[in-house]
Amino acid sequence: MIVWINGAFGAGKTSAARELIELIPNSTLFDPEVIGGALPHLLPPKRLAEVSDYQDLPVWRRLVVDTAAALLAEVGGVLVVPMTLLRQEYRDEIFGGLASRRIPVRHIVLTPDETILRERIAGREAPPDLPDADLRVRQWSCDHIEPYRAALAGWLGADAHRVDTTALTPRRTAELHADAVRTGSASACDIVQTPEPTAETLAAGVLLFDEQDRVLLVDPTYKAGWEFPGGVVEPGEAPARAGVREVAEETGIQLADELRLLVADWEPPKPPGYGGMRFLFDGGRLDSAEARRVLLPGPELRDWRFVTEQEAADLLPSVLYERLRWALRARERGAALYLEAGVPLDG
Repeated sequence: MIVWINGAFGAGKTSAARELIELIPNSTLFDPEVIGGALPHLLPPKRLAEVSDYQDLPVWRRLVVDTAAALLAEVGGVLVVPMTLLRQEYRDEIFGGLASRRIPVRHIVLTPDETILRERIAGREAPPDLPDADLRVRQWSCDHIEPYRAALAGWLGADAHRVDTTALTPRRTAELHADAVRTGSASACDIVQTPEPTAETLAAGVLLFDEQDRVLLVDPTYKAGWEFPGGVVEPGEAPARAGVREVAEETGIQLADELRLLVADWEPPKPPGYGGMRFLFDGGRLDSAEARRVLLPGPELRDWRFVTEQEAADLLPSVLYERLRWALRARERGAALYLEAGVPLDG
């Protein structure tokens, strides 16, 4: 299990975490700042210069998941993680990656009064090896107060168990954390558990269209990026049936079992992925009333939208866009296409 302590910069996450590991038996502190500090030794300066925050680097988010899983495999027990996460898509990606490894996360957010928060930031010092960085550290922290307030008023406030630390010592904060974990008031996050593949997989996606012939894309909570409704075909399950099931689970829309195949695409393995066969079916056109029944928010989807083919090109990874592009051509001509790595082999 992981106890993730969230909150604004200067909220006292690390101090509370250090106290908490003394209260929860067999617990270990894991600070993802360590990974951020290691990235300058791992990545070219040019890549680092492309972002202002290491959280924007996909490698950081993946390393947080992989390191946390490796630590738990090594030491067991409970991992206490003090780390600010203000972007919902990053929370979803990290917590979803942990969920795929069957690691539950108890999410707690510290909510001190803003006046107290600003006082703490004003007294915050930079690391000893960066003596001239005090002002930048304080400015960085202040710049993130507004994003923190926005997140707390939205997804963060709805997702995490709140602890108001305005008048609390780190020890008392930790005691409230331990009690919340023990009683279950800080419950495990509702993130879909999609196990990571260990071999080639069979997957089925479904294209759904609105009355303007735009295609439905969804933004899953458990991984980054837009895609079509769909997912992995379970053992013994027909691909078309899997598509119907996934659409119902993700969107709440019940389709008939008779889906028309548009493309069958063999996706080559690309580490860390294993590839496999990908089917894309035509789920038909939804009228406006059906479209309004899409379930959101929920454990599966962060967002959804109908898009044109051109708009999809800006949202989808290239491999998915190519699959969509050829699926739309197959839909126009009324005949399915066989693809390998997104390239048709039969015209």
